Amino acid sequence: MSWISNVVRPKIRNFLVKREVPENLWIKCPETGEMVFHRDLEANQYVIPGSGYHMRMTAKQRFESFFDDARWETIPFRDVPADPLRFRDERRYTDRLKDARAKTGAIDSVHLGAGTVDNLPVVAAVQDFDFMGGSLGMAAGEAVITGLMTARERRKPFVLFAASGGARMQEGVLALMQLPRTTVAVEAFREVKLPYIVVLTHPTTGGVTASYAMLGDVHLAEPGALIGFAGPRVIEQTIREKLPEGFQRSEYLLEHGMVDMVVHRHQLRPTIARLCRLLGAEGEPPAEPDIVEAEPV
Repeated sequence: MSWISNVVRPKIRNFLVKREVPENLWIKCPETGEMVFHRDLEANQYVIPGSGYHMRMTAKQRFESFFDDARWETIPFRDVPADPLRFRDERRYTDRLKDARAKTGAIDSVHLGAGTVDNLPVVAAVQDFDFMGGSLGMAAGEAVITGLMTARERRKPFVLFAASGGARMQEGVLALMQLPRTTVAVEAFREVKLPYIVVLTHPTTGGVTASYAMLGDVHLAEPGALIGFAGPRVIEQTIREKLPEGFQRSEYLLEHGMVDMVVHRHQLRPTIARLCRLLGAEGEPPAEPDIVEAEPV
């Protein structure tokens, strides 16, 4: 009886107990519905293998795929008032900030880093859409300005990965003031005559598009990214007309001269490094692969 109680029953109980399976092991493609194992998606830089759909990346994931050996120096920026207008709608702005910081582990939507890309030193900024839609507020504006000024001081190219829903409404006019502030910083950076490369990712809209995201020397875009000031639905409601197929997408904007290149995520690193060198940046050339000569038979 003890054998049945101590061995058989626990095994039967363990067999019948429902095992907890994480919900994020498989990722569904928004376009085709294809299910991709999360490790395969990570290995493919968050591009769906079948459809080529470019999933959004966090700032950490972007830096890991962008910098050589996934190593970079984090650049701090100046603190700003957390809730200058004491804003409240359905919730307090301070509570929304607290939740966003707990979710992402970041201070705000823009992250700064310095490292090398194909042996070329660069300073980079990444907007994280997971932090309140990548919205532009005082802290994000301060981060972009700090990144530009750091690149200016170090005499290094500046690369910006833009992803935003626009200015942060909880900061009102103080958020809108970041448009001219960042524009002045871009002009100051141009004085050192080094490249400012902008990579437009999905989505890039609103005040970000109306300021530093459209002031680069070269504008690259990931395939299928939504890029514009107002969204397609708002435009259709305003002009009361049906928009063309693919309107405000990367490929449409390339055809109409709004972006310079549409670049697959797998080709961003070599493309950016090549552009920076063509525009005057200095650095060690990329390492050549070892070539082993075959012995004569």
